[in-house]
Amino acid sequence: MTTSLGAEDYRELLSAALPESTDADTLLPDLHTLFTPDSHRVALYVDSTVVRGGRGVGKTFWYKSLLDETLREVAAEEYGIERLRRLTVSPGYGAAVEPDLYPGTGVLRQLVEEGVRPYDLWYTVLLTALGQPELYALAEWRDRVAWVRSNPGAAERTVQHADREAQQHGTTRLVIFDALEHLHRVRAQADRLVGGILELSLAMRLGTRNIRCKVFIRPDMFDGALLHFPDASKLTANAASLTWSNANLYGLLFHNMGNHDSEHAERFRVLTGGWESDAAGRRHIPPALLRGDEQSQAEQFAQIAGPYMGANYRKGNTYTWLPNHLMDGVEQVSPRSFLSALNKAVAETRGKYAGHEYALHHEGIRRGVQTASETRVREVGEDMPWVRLAIDPLAGRQVPIEQDTVTELWREARLTDVLRKEAERYEVGGDEDTLVRTGPRYPDDPDRLIEELIVLGVMRRRRDGRIDLPDVYRIAFNIGRKGGVPRVSG
Repeated sequence: MTTSLGAEDYRELLSAALPESTDADTLLPDLHTLFTPDSHRVALYVDSTVVRGGRGVGKTFWYKSLLDETLREVAAEEYGIERLRRLTVSPGYGAAVEPDLYPGTGVLRQLVEEGVRPYDLWYTVLLTALGQPELYALAEWRDRVAWVRSNPGAAERTVQHADREAQQHGTTRLVIFDALEHLHRVRAQADRLVGGILELSLAMRLGTRNIRCKVFIRPDMFDGALLHFPDASKLTANAASLTWSNANLYGLLFHNMGNHDSEHAERFRVLTGGWESDAAGRRHIPPALLRGDEQSQAEQFAQIAGPYMGANYRKGNTYTWLPNHLMDGVEQVSPRSFLSALNKAVAETRGKYAGHEYALHHEGIRRGVQTASETRVREVGEDMPWVRLAIDPLAGRQVPIEQDTVTELWREARLTDVLRKEAERYEVGGDEDTLVRTGPRYPDDPDRLIEELIVLGVMRRRRDGRIDLPDVYRIAFNIGRKGGVPRVSG
């Protein structure tokens, strides 16, 4: 078997190894796809209650991995976190429909409208996870919450018993929460519900030794919950963030390439050398240089995409160019955008540059960034439609742009009225399966609206005070930049 890989060999490997879907809800982590970047170690600590991260950075991936005993064992081994081996993990909330374990979106909204206190609701979910027998006898969450409120002593004894039992067995009961953007359509109600989760998490952290919660949450939702439960700030001392460096992103790429079940993947492992495998050969761990050394990764990626984004270095280095143009305003790149861009780059190269000497053509990479931008803007539109409403008036303009120009364009577009109507539309009602439509906190204040967009990473402020948009948003929003990646045409 020859170990060398030509351009078409690399294309075939990339096509096979990159996930077809980058939707977190449809991707189940497994032994092949579980990648453990060093920057995520703190997020897996049992006492890291809050794990912050934007869309596509791995919140749901780790949520699902923690629910899987085999994957927890892998994470314990590779991160050296012994406590991960001694966990009993239960879902407190997630995207999957689990009506016996936690209420779904329709039930949640009904309970909120009936005035149920969020803390009482999540306390009931915790007690259900701990095995409170009376709760399993009640089918409706309204009745379960009523039982808990009527029997505080029995509820407290259940928590105390579970805590002592876990201590005796040297284990920890962990209840985990994810997909909080599904909780409620109305921003204020979603904030209240998240505040209740954080209040419960803090109560368990302070009141028990072996019962813990872990909350995977977008940063903007954590900040919103602080308005309803200020003591949540006490959880920030041990909070973690899911971040991805360039080395992490390329480490993920090479991990996926080396873990595909194919001859090309085997040749790739032999070619790069230093891979380790588990006893059954099911999982292959890249060598340290391929996982986390930027120079070594850049040399390997140059074998796949060439060293430059054109004829010479003036066009940019392929290794840094891709993540730099996928970075948001807070200098974060989601692995979902990164893998999506590479997927499109492979398809574009095959379709238009099949004879190219490298597996990826630089124009294919550019088209990949455009596609990732379209995906990112669509995702933001699903989570926060108000963001598109705020950026649309800037279409056709160029960045950087003066802040006064932005606010004037908003006034001309009557953005305040538009945002108010959008909020009213979701408050009146609609499809029960609709994602939460989180609106801006200060729709009537343009300057504070800009600051909120900066916090979300959609905008950023340059040193001269002008407003900029990172390429990952700018391109699909049809906003120009001199010399930048072109906007999507047609």
